[in-house]
This record gives sequence, structure tokens and C-alpha cells, in this order.
Amino acid sequence: MNAARRKEIKAILKVAEDLKGRVESLKEDEQEAHDNLPESLQGSERGTLAESAIDSLDSAAQSLDEVIAYLEEASA
Repeated sequence: MNAARRKEIKAILKVAEDLKGRVESLKEDEQEAHDNLPESLQGSERGTLAESAIDSLDSAAQSLDEVIAYLEEASA
């Protein structure tokens, strides 16, 4: 791989790592909001939607981990 393509992959890698951090931060915020709901609301539709969002954000972060690993492999 030439230097220009390797440089482009490293730039994309930086963006992916930043995006993963942002997704994880959102997940933590949503988890905290869910945890701060009264127990009676945690099982409600609102609580269930928050749990679903937390799960989706966690899956997104895991997927970004895979993307990051592939980019690191490609730029090696």
C-alpha cells in the first residue's frame, strides 16, 4: 500500500475512533438517565425504550470496534 492510501486509512481510523467515543458517551448518558428513573418507570414504555436505545448504542460501539480493527489491519 502506498503512503497516500495509508494516510487516508489513518485519517478514517481517527474518525472511527472519535465516533466510537461519542457513541459510548451517549450510551453512558442514556444508561445514567435510565438508572435515575424511578423504579416504577424503569419497567414502563419509557424505560423499555431507554433500554432498547442503550442496547442499540452498545451494538453500534461494538461494530465500530470491528471497523477500527479492520482499518488498523489494512494500514499495517
